[in-house]
Amino acid sequence: MSVTKPKNKIIIAVDGFSSCGKSTFAKAIAARLGYIFIDTGAMYRAVTLYALEHGAIRSGIVDEEAVVKLLPQISITFRFNPERGASDIYVNGDLVEGKIRTIEVSNCVSQVSAIPEVRHKLVAMQQEMGRRRGVVMDGRDIGTVVFPDAELKLFMTADPEVRAVRRYKELKEKGMQVSLEEIERNVRERDKADMSRAVSPLRQAEDAIVLDNSHMTVEEQMSWLLDRFAEVTGTNPAH
Repeated sequence: MSVTKPKNKIIIAVDGFSSCGKSTFAKAIAARLGYIFIDTGAMYRAVTLYALEHGAIRSGIVDEEAVVKLLPQISITFRFNPERGASDIYVNGDLVEGKIRTIEVSNCVSQVSAIPEVRHKLVAMQQEMGRRRGVVMDGRDIGTVVFPDAELKLFMTADPEVRAVRRYKELKEKGMQVSLEEIERNVRERDKADMSRAVSPLRQAEDAIVLDNSHMTVEEQMSWLLDRFAEVTGTNPAH
């Protein structure tokens, strides 16, 4: 028996490399279409932060067994923040939106996200969040693992140097003291880790559309996306 989907409500999966602006763009898409945005990268960062705070990661070394033992204690929720016009992430009721964006978390999140039990728990949570459709979800394996049946799949990429500069500016604006060289090294290391991990490696879904935004403004990306959305749904939201 076929399931009737809400008219024109689809799942939009946004995958791609780190620091491509996936979350920023996915948030903008959701706001433009009136969809729900779920930041899966923030979910993995939240688990990493919890592991750091509870001794499962020491001196950059991830104790996988210790991380797995912590999983039953972790509850992740999103709450809309009207001041930011976006959703904040909470772990066990505590706001962690700012804490999960540090370089310490960035340096460990690929290792944590490669743990099978972590991915199993969060994928189940993500699938439950998206079951009503009308969702924009970004991450590394949304179109290949979480929602392989998503109607619109994007795979975002950009030159590593461009991504490093973007990440550097973002962290500097938040008052963090980091070097561009450190950020670029982190970007390249994360690319390698994401693509080579054994569980759900980063890869482009066969039916995904590539968006290289190295030299595109957010407005140009949105215009491009709305054209793709119109092709899939048969509707044409005003640009």
